[in-house]
Amino acid sequence: MNTPHALITGGSSGIGLAIARRLIGDSDLTLVARGTERLKAARESLLRGCGRPAARILTISADVAVREQAEAAVGQAVADLGAPKLVVTSAGIAIPGYFDQIPVDVFERTMAVNYLGTVYVIKAALPSMKRAGGNIVMISSGAGLIGLFGYTPYSPTKFALRGFAEALRAELRHDGITVSIAYPPDTDTPQLIEESRTKPAETHMMTSRAGLWSAEAVAGRILKGVSRGSFAITPGFELTALYRLGSLVAPVVQWGWARQIARMRRGGAPATKKEQA
Repeated sequence: MNTPHALITGGSSGIGLAIARRLIGDSDLTLVARGTERLKAARESLLRGCGRPAARILTISADVAVREQAEAAVGQAVADLGAPKLVVTSAGIAIPGYFDQIPVDVFERTMAVNYLGTVYVIKAALPSMKRAGGNIVMISSGAGLIGLFGYTPYSPTKFALRGFAEALRAELRHDGITVSIAYPPDTDTPQLIEESRTKPAETHMMTSRAGLWSAEAVAGRILKGVSRGSFAITPGFELTALYRLGSLVAPVVQWGWARQIARMRRGGAPATKKEQA
């Protein structure tokens, strides 16, 4: 029996790598990311820990925001390891800040990576998957369920993934391909650490009370959802409630945040980007 092939973008770190760790025991992997050194380290770590001498891990350095690179990466993966039974689009960036201080090119780059990078990869993988069937998992965010202060470049890209996932799911329903979308909470990843460099003081205050998940715990919830055929995967009670009862819950959450921000600002002006650095 052929070993299933899983293709993961953003697979060199964070949630993507945590998913790879859970799959390497019985799947061949393609990891796509920009950094060659991180990819090399991820591959070595996975091979050391898998206990499967025949495991195959293909690493491809590519920027999924560039259509030609995304298509070439998927083409190489299919040629080397066959049609993927699982595609996880985990590549993403987030550069928070105050809207009036963020350059327009940050909005363009964020949409290119988070949304179009997902479209390019799935578009390239779909022909081979239609012949073999499989699962597609898009990684959105809790910020794709509710607009978050300080994340004006990021939240819209994650909202866009929800629309894409819903539309694509309807199209592929009878093609033997399931589509899922995951909405992770704040997760302990290198990206979250990087975000903290520009995150507004108000956002720090709002998110500090929400708790932090490990990448491994989020990966476990995602793969459990995929195994059940779930469309929306929402780790934790809060995000599950927000997804299922958004029209009722979101206004209450926004009201609470507005009160917190008002109290904070009465106590002193918010920190500027320079002061946070």
